[in-house]
Amino acid sequence: MENKQNSTAPSVRRIPELDGLRVLMIFLVSWYHIWQQSWLAAYIGRYSLDYLLRSGYIWVDGTVLLSSFLLFLPYARAMRDHTPAPDTRAFYLRRAKRILPGYYFLLLAVFFCIALPWHLYSSAPFMVKDLATHFTFTFTFFRDTYMGTQLGGASWTLAVEVQAYVLFPLIAQGVMKKPVLTFACMLLICFGFRAWCLWALTDYSMVVNQLLNFLDVYAIGMCAAMLFCRGEHLLAAPLEESRKKTAALRIAATVVFVLCFYGLLQMLRLQARTQGYDRIQGNQMMYRPVFALCFAGLVLSAPFSLRPLRMLLGNPVTRFLSGVSMNYYLTHQIIIVHLKRLGIPPSVSDTPNMAGEQPWQNQYTALAFGLSLLAAILVTYLVEKPGGRLIDRLTSSSPSRSRPGSSRSEQTPAS
Repeated sequence: MENKQNSTAPSVRRIPELDGLRVLMIFLVSWYHIWQQSWLAAYIGRYSLDYLLRSGYIWVDGTVLLSSFLLFLPYARAMRDHTPAPDTRAFYLRRAKRILPGYYFLLLAVFFCIALPWHLYSSAPFMVKDLATHFTFTFTFFRDTYMGTQLGGASWTLAVEVQAYVLFPLIAQGVMKKPVLTFACMLLICFGFRAWCLWALTDYSMVVNQLLNFLDVYAIGMCAAMLFCRGEHLLAAPLEESRKKTAALRIAATVVFVLCFYGLLQMLRLQARTQGYDRIQGNQMMYRPVFALCFAGLVLSAPFSLRPLRMLLGNPVTRFLSGVSMNYYLTHQIIIVHLKRLGIPPSVSDTPNMAGEQPWQNQYTALAFGLSLLAAILVTYLVEKPGGRLIDRLTSSSPSRSRPGSSRSEQTPAS
């Protein structure tokens, strides 16, 4: 008869605590974008949250690291269990099901319902280029389609993720065979490119968020997945043999989580005090590995922490919000910009954010959050999931669906 397993160990496929971390990261990024439009100051009592708003863009790095962690986790488990690597075709199919239906729908909706009716394009050639590069996730390579797109400014993160998806199976298999060499190459390419950017350029706007500048974040996320597998194996030991060890591990993980969160907040304060657009982006590049290590500490420690923290991060509410988070991220900036274009809610001043106009600031902020969440729910359940099922039916005869790593229950990274 098999020994009873520890029921509190992280799920073999899903890690509920990461839902809460994803929701927190996406919320803070969206709050930063909404604050840029509303200028509504945030306080908890007398405690100012200004530094969180001013540095809100940093949490995008956290979502990239979390994506890298989840993408590599099946490979890390295969390394630990000495099983075959996940099937590459199944990998791409899962990414397509998760991303393409909702993204392409939003792209066409913005193009036909906002860009064309509001005459946002000054020329037909740029319109065609903007649409074509967004459909192919290549718009980040061109200044006009990246900096001046009329199709929503938040989708650049998804473009970087998709570019990484193309290479990820090859990189992951390299890590499985020669981890030290593969990670060394990733870091060498990243740091070499970053050093060139900081030495040769004065305007970093086109390079700060290119894939090459995120390779260290991806490497750290993959290393975190390998470390997680070791801790996961410890907590899967028979309960009666490891009660004290498990309790000590959970206390230590909770302490690590608190320390990493505190360290992250201090780094955000430092970033928020930085003056000048180029210097802000320069510091963002230089400190990116430090931020990534803080985020990795949160991702690694949360699933092994004490029950109250795990319940706070992993519960039915965070699981639902995590499920719509990608579409929330893609829709929120479109909505907040168009609300101001429409003059909703109405204001007395032409620039109510600069005037600090109330109740406009509160009304605008509440509408921005509420409408973005509503749109995300509708797109997720009316477009993304039916579209994913359609892709499932079209590929149902594929033998790769039964190959290792192709389980549909696997927690899917969302950008």
